[in-house]
Order: sequence, then C-alpha cells, then structure tokens
Amino acid sequence: MGQSLPGLKVGEFRAELLGSGRKGQPEVVRSRAWGCPHSSPLFPPEDPQADSSVSPLPLLEAKIHQTRNLARLLTKYAEQLFQEYVQHQGDPFGLPGFSPPRLPVAGLSAPGPGHAGLPVPERLRLDAGALAALPPLLDVVRRLQAELNPRAPRLLRRLEEAARRARALGAAVEAVLAALGAEPREPRPEPAAAAAAAAAAGVFPAKVLGLRVCSLYREWVRCTEADLGQLVPGGPA
Repeated sequence: MGQSLPGLKVGEFRAELLGSGRKGQPEVVRSRAWGCPHSSPLFPPEDPQADSSVSPLPLLEAKIHQTRNLARLLTKYAEQLFQEYVQHQGDPFGLPGFSPPRLPVAGLSAPGPGHAGLPVPERLRLDAGALAALPPLLDVVRRLQAELNPRAPRLLRRLEEAARRARALGAAVEAVLAALGAEPREPRPEPAAAAAAAAAAGVFPAKVLGLRVCSLYREWVRCTEADLGQLVPGGPA
C-alpha cells in the first residue's frame, strides 16, 4: 500500500488523470481533500502533527483504495436490497418474464451508454451526483414500503441503511475528486418530491417506483466501483 505509481510524480499522476497540467511542473494535491464533509470512520481527519514531508501520493492512493473498497461492499448490499425488495412486492414482481415499466425518475437516470468513454474525473462527478440524489429517493421508497409492507422490518432497515451508505460513498467520491484537483460536481435538484407525487397514483406505481430506485442504486454503485478501479494501479485500462 505504501508503494507509489511507478514512473509518475505527483503532478504527472494528477495530469494523466485530468488531462491538464504540464510535465516538469508537479502540483501538490490539496490537503483539504483528506477531510470528508460527513463524519465517517472510513476517513479519519489528518493528524496535524504528521510529518509534512510525507508525499501526498501514497495518501491519495490509499483514499482511492478505501473508496473503491467501500463501493465494492455497497455493490453486494445493493444486490441484496434489490432481491429483497422484489421478494416483498408479490405478483407479478419476480415472476419469470415480468418486465416492469421503466418509470422515469425525475432528476436521475441510469448511467448512459457513453459513460465509460468519458474522462475519469467527469465520470466520478456523475457518480457523485447520482449518489447525492439517491438518499432522498430511497427515503421515499422506505416510507411507501412502511405502508405497503409494515411487516417487513429487514427490508425497511435495508432501505434506511442504503440511503446512509449512498451518502457516505458520495462524500468519499467527492473527497477523491477534491484530492485530484477536479472541479466539484454541480448541484442538482432533489427528485424526491416528484417521485412521491408519482407514487401517489396508486399501489402498483408505488411498487414500480421502488423497484426503479433500487435498480438505479444498484447500477450507480456498480458504476462507481468500476470508475474508481480506473484510478487503482494495475486496474483496468
């Protein structure tokens, strides 16, 4: 873990990722990136007494690895949530061949077909934006399921945990972006109000909305894990 990327200085590594900067003019990664906007045990605050001569590159690599490991863990949890959600919706959900309508969710869509072709920082900005939009949507789904399936405490607990984990992963991705010197994501309106209004049309639309939100959560967590993998030494090209 203490090894740095072979053949790259800090500034050159950052320039390779962002497509900016000049060789021979290394830049220092901003120390503000090591603090996470939310209190999280994943990334404790940097020790102010730490040796300032330590290269920031190993710290950046460690943060990327930590964030990717979190995304990998959430990928497993997101799959479990999706399967349990389907299990509690009754027929026709979960039946072989059932294809629910792809209910649009205002302000949030699945990763586009061109996502993988974008520069890594741009992809991470999209990941962070989606992860920021998901918690209020998951909260809406949890409230709907509390009415539709009040005897499914594990499902309700997993929905609540998913919202909290999406916030944590989004904050960690934002910290990686800041460490790379990338522009922060642009804020987007929360889609929760529109989602709640759509779900008010009836029981079936409410169930379809929940299915769609759980699916989007699963897709964006997977996408985030894959995008962070592009920054890991020896990761996919």
